[in-house]
Amino acid sequence: MTVRRRIYETGGVYFITLTCARWLPLFELTQGYDTVYQWFDYLKKKGNCIVAYVIMKNHLHVMIAFKYGSNINLMVGNGKRFMAYSLVKKLQQKDCLDILHQLQKWVNPTQLLQGKRHEVFEPSFDKKECRTTNFMAAKVSYIHNNPCKARLVSKPEDYLHSSAGYYFTGIQGFYPVVTYMELQDVDLGGYVKISK
Repeated sequence: MTVRRRIYETGGVYFITLTCARWLPLFELTQGYDTVYQWFDYLKKKGNCIVAYVIMKNHLHVMIAFKYGSNINLMVGNGKRFMAYSLVKKLQQKDCLDILHQLQKWVNPTQLLQGKRHEVFEPSFDKKECRTTNFMAAKVSYIHNNPCKARLVSKPEDYLHSSAGYYFTGIQGFYPVVTYMELQDVDLGGYVKISK
C-alpha cells in the first residue's frame, strides 16, 4: 500500500491518522474494530508500544512509540494492507456489494495492473513526530476528544474504542496502552529524546 509521507527515522513516537477511502464508514459498517486491534498486537510483538488511540467509524488516530531499528513506513503500509484485506472480507460476508463496487472503482489504473482490487484507505497517511510531552499531551487530548466532537459521547472515557478510559480512570479498556508518561520506563532499543 502506498505511503506518500515517508518517515525516515527508525524509531520514535508518532501520531498517525489512517482514513478510510473517501471517508466511508468502513470500521462501523463491518464492525472491523478487531482488525485494528490485531494490527496493534502485531506492532506490540515487534517491540512497539500503543500510547493512545481512537477508532472512529471512518478513520483511526493512534500514537505509537516505535522501537528503534523499525521500518515505520513498512509497518504502517503493511498494517493498512492487512486491515484492508480484513475489511473487504467482512464486507463480502455482509454482502455489501455496492460498497465493494465503489472500492473497486477507486483503484487507479496503475495499481489495477499490479493486482490491487480495492481502495480501502486513502493512499497516504498523516503523521506527526512527537518530541515533547506537551505535544504528546495535546495529541492525546485530540485523539480522546474525537468522539465528543462527533457527538457520539459526552465524555471521552465513555467511547468504547478508545484509550481514553485508561487515561481518565486508570482502567484499561478494549486495548491496553502505555501512557506517554509511562514511556520513560519502556526500553525501545534506543534513546527516546523527549522534552517538555
